[in-house]
Amino acid sequence: MATQSVSKEFLKELYEKDYYRWVNENLQLLKEKEYDSVDWENLLEEIEDLGRKHLESVISYMAIILQHLYKIDNFKIYEYSGKGWINSVLHARKSLEKLFLEYPSLKQKAVENIEKAWKRAVIDLVYWFQRPENEELAKKFFGRLPTEKDFPEKCPYTYKQIFEYKPWIKEDY
Repeated sequence: MATQSVSKEFLKELYEKDYYRWVNENLQLLKEKEYDSVDWENLLEEIEDLGRKHLESVISYMAIILQHLYKIDNFKIYEYSGKGWINSVLHARKSLEKLFLEYPSLKQKAVENIEKAWKRAVIDLVYWFQRPENEELAKKFFGRLPTEKDFPEKCPYTYKQIFEYKPWIKEDY
């Protein structure tokens, strides 16, 4: 139970030293409607971070999807290659579906952040080609190690494609 003797200075120190206790002290103050004693500055920052954390997950999952769709479309050299990429796409799509189920407003944020996700995907693609086992692929497709300039500046996939495009499925059935 929070006491009225808990000062804002003490709470600010707790925020740095014992986050769990800081949360519980502020929670108790809120329950007791002791609003003047709450560490509002850090509490508001934490609330903001909660929203950013979920948006960050959405952008990261979209970047994974974009990176692997691009690999499938452009760098698949054998009929059997790319299974790991397909699994990554499916896993990221499933994870996004779950996030959107819990936080529907993130769908609009996803649309707004496709270019940010693409930029991250391009960085990952560049580093993927730098791995020693991909040196031959870099030579085959670029004649050298690629840079960010070797990939489209704008995302080549639409929002719908991020969630529905399946280049690994043949349409002949």
